[in-house]
Amino acid sequence: MTGRIVVFGDLVDDIIAAVDRPIRPDTDTVAQITFTEGGSGANVAAWLGELGVPVDFHGRTGRGDRDRHAQALERFGVHPLIEEHPSAPTARIVVVVQDDHRTFLTSAGASATLGPSVVTGSALDGAFAVHVTGHSIRDRGRLAELPPLIDRARARGVLVSLDPSSAGFIDDLGGDFLDAIRSVDVLLPNLDEGRALTGESDPLAVARALRDVAATVVLTLGGEGVLVATADGVEHIPANVVELVDPTGAGDAFAAGFLAALRRGEGAPTAAREATRVAARAVSHLGGRPSAA
Repeated sequence: MTGRIVVFGDLVDDIIAAVDRPIRPDTDTVAQITFTEGGSGANVAAWLGELGVPVDFHGRTGRGDRDRHAQALERFGVHPLIEEHPSAPTARIVVVVQDDHRTFLTSAGASATLGPSVVTGSALDGAFAVHVTGHSIRDRGRLAELPPLIDRARARGVLVSLDPSSAGFIDDLGGDFLDAIRSVDVLLPNLDEGRALTGESDPLAVARALRDVAATVVLTLGGEGVLVATADGVEHIPANVVELVDPTGAGDAFAAGFLAALRRGEGAPTAAREATRVAARAVSHLGGRPSAA
């Protein structure tokens, strides 16, 4: 198959603090601290570009930060379609990494001022897929722009994939989130997000329930692998065994690997296997984008 992938999503400055001991309140704790360009949507675009897929990225920074973020994405072959907000700052996230756990402190900034309506019909012409991250539809105003985007994509035969991104934001939006994402082609939640969407606890029950939302459901289970649910049933794909350095961006790398494989004409189970290999690369270094090494 041909056609580029269009990504709409968040563009963030990440401050990643990796600690190997309990954090001590009211005093110092030694950490390895890294500042890098990030954001779930931008990370997916970077991984797609690194995998050789033509990709357009739609995002927004604060004033003065566009060129830096554009150049960071261009290094991976991404075509950046980035706007600057005149007053809101670039989004920032502090990520505290402890073993395989992450805590996020989020300031949405300029990213919160850009919704799916920026991806016009002409932006989708000739595309293979459009990918949306939940961080970029985390309020009801932007969420309401998602169903029209799905309609624009469907009218052009463009596949729609969505990563819910945050169980917390799903809880904040309640049933409105579930209603808005119905009829996407590919849904890529992790287990916490799947549980928030369905109210089910057992992974297999979650995967089966989400088939009412999307034609293809790819439920990631961390070290337990992946469940791929389609009309043909549910298949378990094992995880790749790799030394964990930082899980930040693993889901973004997984989404990119999955979409890249679909674009090559692979079926969902094969695409999930490829995606686990890309995600394994992501967790082997600090940060959510491909390693420069």
